[in-house]
Amino acid sequence: MKTNAQTVEKAAVTSQPKQFSGKVVSVKMKDTVVVEINNYVKLPKYEKFVQRTKRYKAHDEGNTKKLGETVTIEETRPLSRDKHFRVI
Repeated sequence: MKTNAQTVEKAAVTSQPKQFSGKVVSVKMKDTVVVEINNYVKLPKYEKFVQRTKRYKAHDEGNTKKLGETVTIEETRPLSRDKHFRVI
C-alpha cells in the first residue's frame, strides 16, 4: 500500500517538454510560423530508413523568424486549436 509521502513525491516529478529543431516554411500568419521537422524511421519489413516530415504551427511573438531559418520549438500549453508549440 502506498503512503501519502510516496504519492506526493511522484506528483512533484514533471517531465520535460518536447523540443524539436526544424526549418521555417511559412510566415504568413500573425505571431505564428510553420516549422517543418524531418526525422528518419526504420521500416522493419524493408530494412531501410525513410524520411518522415511533419509540420507544426508554433507561436513566434512579433514575427521575428524569417522563411528558411532553422529554429527550435518547444511544447507548451494549447495556444489555439492547432498551435501547441512556441519558438525558443
